Amino acid sequence: MAGRNIVYFDLETQRAAGDVGGWGNKRAMGMSVGVTFSTAENRYRIYTERTVDDLVRELMRADLVVGFNHLGFDYEVLMAYTIVDLPHQLQTLDLLIETEKVLGHRLKLDVIAQATLGICKTAEGLEAIKWWREGRLRELAEYCCFDVKVTKMVYEHARDHGELSYIDRNGKKQKFAIRFP
Repeated sequence: MAGRNIVYFDLETQRAAGDVGGWGNKRAMGMSVGVTFSTAENRYRIYTERTVDDLVRELMRADLVVGFNHLGFDYEVLMAYTIVDLPHQLQTLDLLIETEKVLGHRLKLDVIAQATLGICKTAEGLEAIKWWREGRLRELAEYCCFDVKVTKMVYEHARDHGELSYIDRNGKKQKFAIRFP
C-alpha cells in the first residue's frame, strides 16, 4: 500500500524490574530513550523523557506501529506518560506475539535476527540502564536505534520472503513460515 506510514519503535528504561518491585510495575521504570523509524519520513527520531509527548503523537499518526514486545513492555512504560490507551488506540504489530503464535514459544529478537539476517544486537537492556545511569546517552541512543533497525529488517524479511529463522536448543537452524502485511 503506497503512502502507508509504518513506524518501527523501541524504548529503553531508566530502571530495571528489580528497581521498581518487579515486572508488574513497568510504568515505574521510566523511559530513558525512545526511538522510531518512520517509513513516510524515511528517518529515525530519538526521544527523551522530556519529549515523550512528541513520541506518543508520532505513534498515533502511524498507520502501523511495529516493534518487538512493545505491546507487553514498551507501551506499558509509555502509559505512565499519557492518558492514551496505546494498546487499544494504535494499529500495532508485535513481532514477539506474531512469532509466538506460529511457533508456540517465545524467541528473542537477537535469536531471530542472527539466524535470519546474520546480524546481532549490539548490547542488552541491562547495559542500556547502566549507560543511562552513567550519562552515556549517545551510546544509549545508538543502541536503541540499532534495535529499531533490526526490528525493521526482521519485519521486512518476513514481509518479503514469508519466513524467518532461529537457532533451536540443539544449535540447529530452523525456518518457519510467517508473513507480515
